[in-house]
Amino acid sequence: MKLKNSAAVITGGASGLGEATTRRIVSNGGKVALLDLNEERGKVLADELGESAIYIKTNVTDEESVENALNEAVRSFGKITTVVNCAGIAIAEKTYGSKGIHDLKNFSKVIQINLIGTFNVIRLASAKMASNEVNEENERGVIINTASVAAFEGQIGQAAYSASKGGVASMTLPIARDLASLGIRVMAVAPGLFLTPMFETLPEKAQEELGKMTPFPPRLGKPEEYAQLVQSIIENPMLNGETIRLDGAIRMQPK
Repeated sequence: MKLKNSAAVITGGASGLGEATTRRIVSNGGKVALLDLNEERGKVLADELGESAIYIKTNVTDEESVENALNEAVRSFGKITTVVNCAGIAIAEKTYGSKGIHDLKNFSKVIQINLIGTFNVIRLASAKMASNEVNEENERGVIINTASVAAFEGQIGQAAYSASKGGVASMTLPIARDLASLGIRVMAVAPGLFLTPMFETLPEKAQEELGKMTPFPPRLGKPEEYAQLVQSIIENPMLNGETIRLDGAIRMQPK
């Protein structure tokens, strides 16, 4: 698949990894529907990108909200060829510690948004993609999910986050197998430490110290580097059913 003339849906597309991916697709001639809860950032970005982007306020955990957003994307672009799932949240809470027992509602919320929300978008979007005309590689679409290195080396306080991202990584292969007969590829990216809104609030010195945890390059990853990998996945038809670590060889320590 090519980015030019592609029609993408990006959850969490108004900031961070999602914003960088949005900009890359649009700059290469594609169109993007930004699905995000942040109305202010979503509208500003869509306005900046003009006719190539639309913003749709969307709750990825809500079936009706996602279905309405996908229908609007199809009405605007005629089809959906690409989905990039970037929407997610993170918390830090020990299973049990000085602050007591891990709050079950907090655990459930992370799973609901990061894992179930991702699957909700996949299942509904794949139904839209199934009606696409195939390209020269017999492809109808590609779905790219965002996992995390925490899926493999979760740190202290990351039980909920690691469980959610581990689920994203684990379901990538079976979903790719489910959708293979339709010509829909499914991949996941597991970023390491990236300069997303969560890290942007930290002082520059703290950002540098975190970046040094990465063997090479010894810095925080740039959202544009995530977007670059997304482009490679979209354009390479043999990439399917796998989770790619994008982490500069980092292996997270307990804390």
